[in-house]
Amino acid sequence: MCARIEIGVELEIVKTGNPVLRQQARPLTPTEIASQEIQKLIESMRKTMHDAPGVGLAAPQVGLSLQLAVIEDREEYHKEVPAEQLRERERRPVAFHAIINPRITEMSGDTVEFFEGCLSLPGFSALVPRARTVRVEFLNERGMKETLEASGWHARILQHEIDHLRGTLYIDRMHPRTFTSLDNWNQFWKGKPISESKTLAGSTLHSEHSA
Repeated sequence: MCARIEIGVELEIVKTGNPVLRQQARPLTPTEIASQEIQKLIESMRKTMHDAPGVGLAAPQVGLSLQLAVIEDREEYHKEVPAEQLRERERRPVAFHAIINPRITEMSGDTVEFFEGCLSLPGFSALVPRARTVRVEFLNERGMKETLEASGWHARILQHEIDHLRGTLYIDRMHPRTFTSLDNWNQFWKGKPISESKTLAGSTLHSEHSA
């Protein structure tokens, strides 16, 4: 099923170019979810996500083509973020949860655009349009069915991680002209309104992301 995992061990995050990031991950059965192997994997992914640090991590990002992702947006991550930016992004703390075999069953027609990064593409960021709200059906770490409705930054994280399980990266959805190194983002883009960022990227900027 997957390599033997020791509980609490930090895993290696694979980088863009690894074929596993472009595969359609396979679903897990309830029996597999209950197994010691998958339970250890969830804990190890949680540790790896914290140590990165990040707010989400999908199994393909640690080299395993499985429909499993972990998410947690800790309050401590918000301390250095201006209050205005937190409000604009509708970003609030999100408790740890695992999503297994997730399926987006509904998403809002209104989209929002913010800069987004990825642990599998370190050192870069780009402006990515996402649905503002989503409804997701999934199995939790106990194999129980759940439905989650999320908005704002939590909805963005869910869409980003579910994309990973379908072989899609944020660079497939980004506004290409906004793709930037983090050093340049900090120098030229940080703190600017999205409208100004789009102007910086060029007056001809329009939605060129793939579906």
